[in-house]
Amino acid sequence: MNIPFETRSLRMAEAHLFEVQAPEADVGRILEAVAAIDPLAMTPAYDSNAFVSAPGTERYRPREGAVAGVEEAVRQRPGVVSITFETVEGAEVAARIVEAVFEVHSYQEPVIRITTLLTARSKGLDQSANPHRWWNTTGDWKGQA
Repeated sequence: MNIPFETRSLRMAEAHLFEVQAPEADVGRILEAVAAIDPLAMTPAYDSNAFVSAPGTERYRPREGAVAGVEEAVRQRPGVVSITFETVEGAEVAARIVEAVFEVHSYQEPVIRITTLLTARSKGLDQSANPHRWWNTTGDWKGQA
């Protein structure tokens, strides 16, 4: 069991970390369905927090019971990403998220993994002058989208 704790700057809260593998075309639809249940907020100042990996190649072979039918060759599907996000809202919300992802995912058997862990949540201390924060450096990536 994870035991939440606090430091001067952060509180460590128990959360569910989701990993969903999906074709790139599914990402927007999946995150929209999730956000309808949980805004994926880190603090009141930030929501819609998720990470989408670079695309990779998924391997699988349809067998008996697959909607696509039985195939002997292993399929290789490029353009599959891993979407990760977390919620601190508990098991009931996690269950609703799983169901929502299943409903909008394009796969018969979507890859959905959940890990229970501790995650950092800022206490909102004033960091406006911290020289290491992105807004105080020349590395601002906002305009590079």
